Amino acid sequence: MKPEGSTHQSKKNIKLWLLIGLLGVVICGGLTYFLGKKVNSDLVEKKVNSNLVVKKVNSDFSSVTAPEGTWFYGGSTSWATIRKYIDPEIKKAHPQFQLRYTDAINATPGSGTGIRMLLEGQLTFSQSSRPIADREYQQAQQRGFNLKQIPVVLEGLAIAIHPDLQIPGLTLGQIKDIYIGKITNWNQVGGPNLKITAYSRRFEDGGTVEFFANNVLNGEKIGSNVVYVYDTTDGLRKLASDRGGIYYASAPEVVPQCRIKPLPIAKQGNNFVAPYTEPLIKPDQCPKQRNQLNIDAFKTGQYPITRQMFVVVKQNNNSLEQQVGEAYAKMLLTNQGQTLINEAGFVRIR
Repeated sequence: MKPEGSTHQSKKNIKLWLLIGLLGVVICGGLTYFLGKKVNSDLVEKKVNSNLVVKKVNSDFSSVTAPEGTWFYGGSTSWATIRKYIDPEIKKAHPQFQLRYTDAINATPGSGTGIRMLLEGQLTFSQSSRPIADREYQQAQQRGFNLKQIPVVLEGLAIAIHPDLQIPGLTLGQIKDIYIGKITNWNQVGGPNLKITAYSRRFEDGGTVEFFANNVLNGEKIGSNVVYVYDTTDGLRKLASDRGGIYYASAPEVVPQCRIKPLPIAKQGNNFVAPYTEPLIKPDQCPKQRNQLNIDAFKTGQYPITRQMFVVVKQNNNSLEQQVGEAYAKMLLTNQGQTLINEAGFVRIR
């Protein structure tokens, strides 16, 4: 038989251990609850952030706020294919955001014409295939506002010849010499004894011409030998009936055509890169088959003549005009806009 004092001490020890155990259960439960709540909170936060990222990446025209009204725009003829793909989808997403393409009266369409019309208040925003010129920035400031160019797409410039003309390609130097009047016969570049007819739009009309003069001709003046055309449709039509002709324009306007031949070009030497995917589709196979754009070569810069294209916006204290132009540019930079631009034969920039 145990002493009474020993029994009392044992009971106290048992109570103490029970109390310690109970405290342990409470503490462990609290930690489990706290940690579990934090983990769940982190998961919820990550899920929310993930959803935000997905929404941002997969944004479409409806995700952009577009002011209601009828808005006038115009400019670069190189944008024609983009307008065909983009505008109907914008109308579906924003029926009250009415876009009206507007040509100048008594002036040929083009980037320069569009920017001039924007400066003069005839357009809400314009489209350009070349950067804004210093003189245009100055003219805007004289009128009390600024101009902003927003790059939205990348494209290539294509050189075209008559389908019957057999040459492997041209270097940038040879193209330059043709358009400044130094090379006048195709036999000077490995072709037949045939006079060259170089076609071009006028310098003051199109952004493509200014880009060509600045980047291919290195700032030299177009030669007196050049025959001027009204627009690319006119140029391609003349080229199709002139075996000695040559013309340049936006690649999406040139490459799919049936009656002309887009030409591989090289920075130098014989490293020719075609603006179309090989093999070349012959005229008698077209239009059942058409040449496709060499998008990868444009994207990587392997093709020698590429450029950015811009939405030109009038910046004027966040005016309605500015909001409209920026909304249009934002739509083109959404995933939906960039996908449609790619389908139109241009290179997406994001």
